[in-house]
Amino acid sequence: MADSKRLVVLGSGPGGYAAAFAAADHGLQVTLISDDEHPGGVCLYRGCIPSKALLHVAKLLHEAKMARAWGIDFGTPRIDLDGLRAWKDSVVAKLTGGLGQLAKARRVTYVRGRGKLLDAQHVQVELTAGGQEVLEFDVAILATGSQPLLPGAFPQHPRVMDSTAALTLPDIPERLLVVGGGYIGLELSTAYAALGSHVTVVEAGQEIARGADRDLVDVLAKRLYAICDEILLDTKVLAMQADERGVTVQLAGLDLAEPERRFDKALVAIGRRPNSQGLGLEQTAVELDPQGFVVVDAQRRTAEPSLYAIGDLAGQPMLAHKARFEARVAVAAILGEPSEYDPAAIPAVVFTDPELAWCGLTETEAATRGRDIKVTRFPWAASGRAATIGREDGLTKIIVDTHNERVLGVGIAGPGAGELIAEAVLAVEMGARADDLTMSIHAHPTLSETVMESAEMFAGQSAHFLQRQR
Repeated sequence: MADSKRLVVLGSGPGGYAAAFAAADHGLQVTLISDDEHPGGVCLYRGCIPSKALLHVAKLLHEAKMARAWGIDFGTPRIDLDGLRAWKDSVVAKLTGGLGQLAKARRVTYVRGRGKLLDAQHVQVELTAGGQEVLEFDVAILATGSQPLLPGAFPQHPRVMDSTAALTLPDIPERLLVVGGGYIGLELSTAYAALGSHVTVVEAGQEIARGADRDLVDVLAKRLYAICDEILLDTKVLAMQADERGVTVQLAGLDLAEPERRFDKALVAIGRRPNSQGLGLEQTAVELDPQGFVVVDAQRRTAEPSLYAIGDLAGQPMLAHKARFEARVAVAAILGEPSEYDPAAIPAVVFTDPELAWCGLTETEAATRGRDIKVTRFPWAASGRAATIGREDGLTKIIVDTHNERVLGVGIAGPGAGELIAEAVLAVEMGARADDLTMSIHAHPTLSETVMESAEMFAGQSAHFLQRQR
């Protein structure tokens, strides 16, 4: 059956190419459609990978300044913007080119163009090279991703960037306005501030990095307030005008001495919207929710039996690793194998410096659900490894169910938090108890020890931190 089944995958991001490769490995006839030269999608070409390359450079610049306190002076860094841009682009080219080779090795047919469904069994492709092609399929996976949200109130002008434009690194503006205090806005604020821009962040809400617990965000906020000129909360952009010389904005917020500000450029990072328009979904039984996401079941099947949807198109959270997981679920369902999308812990990471990472239930979510919990916090000031790298401002916290002592969630703030959170994801998914983490020997001296020591604090046994008795 597998050999005779024809699968079309629309979109070649982390969800799309993962689905195509997994299906090909199981013998399906796979056609992968995308208008990029190689698989990779937004994540590799215009998102995750180029942004992390720039954030690595930002971290390096920060450490070069910190080194003066350690007796090492590198002097003032000289930034070669052309060289930096070329290096970033080379990373993207290497990874996407590698995926292209993997597609060929798996005998995946790669079609460059934009696909639009004609019905539940046919897709028409506007080929990048010109012309059209109609493909017939038995089943299709929709993985078209999302795009930056840029409401009509913001002018279409080269000086008003979305995240895609910002990652091309056209220049380093002297004064940069970042609209949005979510993870994309904060990551790009970190990168541009390190490269020399005077950054002002405007956030309409009362807090930055919404979704994370405040004690973790406080660690990041301390650093952001040091590198940014301003972070304006409860502040909205009422109007924005752009010309050849810059961008003028009218702001409304608390205690604004100057409601009108002038910047060299503006970056709008207020969210993303799913690419559900223009796919021909109206020619099928596929349903959309009010936000434009495709409605799917636990196997990622849509209301049209032959069509599946994964990744950003299929709802929050809009994360590459969630899309990849959904790809496995959808392909297993197509193969007739048991599968279900029911993760207990999807890690979230803000790749600023310091990084924020969390999984499972946050403390806020646990309280909202009325869970009886105990929260332990291990400050990195008590970590020997944190002291050796000059990063003692971090924090590791664990949320534990007081009845069965199971780990419900973990949050980490500090360098490398995105790597450290993997252990926590496994703990939550496996239903580990706090003492499972305590009794698992962690290497010393490492930052991973902070997870163990935070777990030890559940029983009041931490060797390196004395808890105050309440």
